[in-house]
Amino acid sequence: MSSFLHPLTTPVTYTRWLHLLLPGAAVSVWLFISMDTPWVPVVLAALVGLIPGMRLAEGVQAQLLLTPAERGDPGASISAAPSTSWSERWRTSLWLEVRLLCAALAGMATVWLLATAVDLIRSAVGSEPSAEWFAAGLGTHWWAALLVPVPLVMLLAIVVSCGELITAAARWLLGPTRKQRMTALEERTEQLLERNRIARELHDSIGHALTVAVVQAGAARAAHDPEFTERALSAIEETGRDALDDLERVLRVLRESGEPSSQQPSLSEADRLLDSARGSGADVDVDLSGPLEQVPASVSREGYRILQEALTNVLRHSGSVAVRVRVRITVADGRLELEVTNPFMGSTGTSLAAPAEPMGRGSGLRGIRERAALLGGSARTGPYKGEWMVHASLPLHHIG
Repeated sequence: MSSFLHPLTTPVTYTRWLHLLLPGAAVSVWLFISMDTPWVPVVLAALVGLIPGMRLAEGVQAQLLLTPAERGDPGASISAAPSTSWSERWRTSLWLEVRLLCAALAGMATVWLLATAVDLIRSAVGSEPSAEWFAAGLGTHWWAALLVPVPLVMLLAIVVSCGELITAAARWLLGPTRKQRMTALEERTEQLLERNRIARELHDSIGHALTVAVVQAGAARAAHDPEFTERALSAIEETGRDALDDLERVLRVLRESGEPSSQQPSLSEADRLLDSARGSGADVDVDLSGPLEQVPASVSREGYRILQEALTNVLRHSGSVAVRVRVRITVADGRLELEVTNPFMGSTGTSLAAPAEPMGRGSGLRGIRERAALLGGSARTGPYKGEWMVHASLPLHHIG
């Protein structure tokens, strides 16, 4: 019983009913002007449907009244855009004809069944029913009141059925074309890729800052040296400020449609990463060769993030132990080679920089490989000749 009465409590039932009745108002005006030419609205609808803007108007109205839950959804089953081809124009004309037909059926059913319900009420209260409607000749009988729900239930069933029918027709005739669906799919894919990029940016930037802060704070507590503590606090402050700048860049992407690539850090700003690692107790040795300024912006940005994650990995797993890190950046033969190495085993026999999967679930190292793959390059991470190595090879000809 509740499922039967559910349409009564659903707002879309009444918005679809309104959508069905709207064309009847325009047709009624024409019939009032010229009763002898009922075919004119049908011909006029077919011609008006060929106007490109008519598809936009009908699509907006259909979204608002037939599928309000999809309003504003890029993947809506009813598109709201002007016609861009003759196929869409003919489909719009056919839609208008179908809409007129459904409007005629719904309009006649509404008037006829409501008038019948009124006549049954008149019969029950002792008034003679009208001669034009179903209850004509019924007379006056109190039991006519028991029949009042019948036309109302029939009206509800017709309104719901016609609403479903006109909605299905709108999705078929006003729905997005194959080209529009492909465009929407591509936009959705771009959004997912952008979200994935944002997740990597947050992991790399904020993870690096928190790692430096934790390492510096732990080292300062263990040193019991006011001068060292002062340096540690300065390093934490500087790293935190850089992380806030990176966070602002990422949040700007969320607030706006996109972020200018030039506002993202690149390898030209790698000094701040190296200084941050040095301030955390690491002995960083840098070997730079080749024209770094000739590296394309997209490759330079991803190289910066790969270097950031590699250094973060070193600091995260070395703790307060001073560790030597060698950074090699080479630009030659159309490729950017970036390598970060550090001792794999300490004097205690424990790993200094091996990835702790339970802590980060490998998301940082996986992110390095994903960044390299997106640029058409490759990345390797793992033990190599008694050291832990992160090596990325990125082609310079890939412009992302």
